[in-house]
Amino acid sequence: MSFSKQSNLRFFFQSAPIIGVLVTSLALGGCSAVRLGYSNGPTLTYWWLDSYFDFDDTQSLRVREDLQAVQDWHRKQELPLLAHKLRDLQAMAPKAVTAEQVCGVVADLQTRLQVTLERVTPTIAAIAPSLQDAQLEHMTQEFARRDRTWREQWIDGTLTERRQRRAKQIVERAESFYGTLEAAQLAIVRDHISKSSFDGPLQLREMQRRHEDALQVLRELRKPPVKPTQAKAEVRALLERTLKAPDPAYRRYMDNLTTESCAAMAALHNSSTTEQRTRLVQTLQSYEEDARVLSGEEPRTTPATTPSASAM
Repeated sequence: MSFSKQSNLRFFFQSAPIIGVLVTSLALGGCSAVRLGYSNGPTLTYWWLDSYFDFDDTQSLRVREDLQAVQDWHRKQELPLLAHKLRDLQAMAPKAVTAEQVCGVVADLQTRLQVTLERVTPTIAAIAPSLQDAQLEHMTQEFARRDRTWREQWIDGTLTERRQRRAKQIVERAESFYGTLEAAQLAIVRDHISKSSFDGPLQLREMQRRHEDALQVLRELRKPPVKPTQAKAEVRALLERTLKAPDPAYRRYMDNLTTESCAAMAALHNSSTTEQRTRLVQTLQSYEEDARVLSGEEPRTTPATTPSASAM
């Protein structure tokens, strides 16, 4: 997983154009930019983590070294898997897709994301006992700031304004893969949003639960004696609760929201023109080449498939 754009997952289930969501969430946004961003991934991730933890010198050294090791592992193990997935998506792109196929891409993303995040848990477990009161207070304030940002984006304003913000985000992401959307496709987006189960206040409450959970775990890990194995187990359990909410009702809500999004994105893809699908294939192919180059493999030379009229 590219470390430079982890925040792209924030709106993942609500609005991402899921035929390309695997790519989006991995920060594959343009050929040279991808390679430069990935190469600087550990540094960018360090800055992101430091915005929460405000590391001291000793913690900083440990985190930087561990992030570099995670990237070295990711480059060898995960990027080849990503390249293979991108090739599969190129085969899917010229054809009509079902909601089930789209949700399959989502499920694969979730699996690879968790595998990568688990590589970072030993680092958090190692530095947790050394966190100071001021650092936990800094984290509390950062959580509060991010809660305010969420509220401003997805709760504040009129219903029309909130729907317009969601539509804008969906359209921008879709057009980064397909090019300019047509009127009928914009109507699909608006219809999806008008019928969506999206509940901003509910998701804010879940975010706040995660924040309190994280702070509680980190506070407990500062109390001696805590064995390294215990600390790792606690952080892994925290990750599990973060990725899978303990509340069954919230999990059902997210399942419903995902199903709705998969259906809407399948409909959007199936309405795409030959030219739009050609652009999607070419974009995915360029991302695959980036993944192969970054992993040390030779780029594939097979030209992208051009969608035929029969695929429509």
